[in-house]
Amino acid sequence: MKNDSYEIKEMDRNCFELYNQVPQNVDVRSEYRVTRIDNGLGGFVFEEVPVTPYVKDLSKYEIASEYENMFDITNWRFYMAFDGDIPVGAMTVAGTTEGMDMLGGRTDACVLWDIRVADYYKHKGIGQKMLDMGIAAAKADGYRVMIIECQNNNVTACRFYRKQGALLSKIDMNAYDSEPEVADEVQFVWHLEL
Repeated sequence: MKNDSYEIKEMDRNCFELYNQVPQNVDVRSEYRVTRIDNGLGGFVFEEVPVTPYVKDLSKYEIASEYENMFDITNWRFYMAFDGDIPVGAMTVAGTTEGMDMLGGRTDACVLWDIRVADYYKHKGIGQKMLDMGIAAAKADGYRVMIIECQNNNVTACRFYRKQGALLSKIDMNAYDSEPEVADEVQFVWHLEL
């Protein structure tokens, strides 16, 4: 059952029950500390610093079955990875969507809305294969850029996006001020040219 051949396929909105079964845990052992130079006019310094290890469960923020309550998902694509019948990975790429702030009004950009791999299956290439499928479809749909959000405490994701060739294009040190539970996190927004 646990092997290196996983089926990865595009799904439709009927997959949400299975999608929600895939955990989205971030194993945090370090974070990027962002320091402003000359109040930001001189740039920023990024320093990876160790933290007391903890697990951040992002699945409580990303519940696929609630997407339709927030947005028109007509232009969204969903991907899942399976080990036999067990869902072990899931990913959403949001295409042109009215009211989606991350797109900034662009019609030539899509958003990597969510990507997750179950803990046991991490570091086996599943996330890369899903992303490759999503990028190929985004290109075929005519998108030129994929916008990706993560936080300074998700160092693994930052490294993964950098490895894809994504450029860090926005740093918002106050993005989560209205959310006390995560107010100390820094938003990183990446742009991946397609």
